Amino acid sequence: MTLCIPHRGDEVWLGMKKRGFGANRWNGFGGKVKEGETIEQAAIREMEEESGFRPSRLEPAGVLLFQNGDSPYLIKMHIFRSLDFPDSLAESDEMRPQLFKTSQIPLDEMWEDDRYWLPYFLAGKRFEGEFTFDNNDHIVEAAVHEGVIA
Repeated sequence: MTLCIPHRGDEVWLGMKKRGFGANRWNGFGGKVKEGETIEQAAIREMEEESGFRPSRLEPAGVLLFQNGDSPYLIKMHIFRSLDFPDSLAESDEMRPQLFKTSQIPLDEMWEDDRYWLPYFLAGKRFEGEFTFDNNDHIVEAAVHEGVIA
């Protein structure tokens, strides 16, 4: 899985997820890695599909591992910072983009884990994290630390 967030100074682009997993939450832009793609290629493709913007410069920012409820599978999420910052993004059938000041990010309308790792991202730090969610999408365990990402 990938997540791409355009970030510059005190501004960040997020998208309101309109359908599917994570609907009605603000998030970065991203999704699954297709067979034959690198994680960077997937991040670029997903960003373009969801917003019409094709970033040319990505910086690895973090890696998160998620355990969701009773699922036996771990989800690995690669988070990228887009060093290209668009003036506007297009709405897609999946996402409604909006530009936010970093002081006004709607954390209460995002995944619970975002409040743990987003400060590292916004500070330009690299980070790793692990989160365990219950079957109601609430965090039961969380750990994030600054460091080199795998």
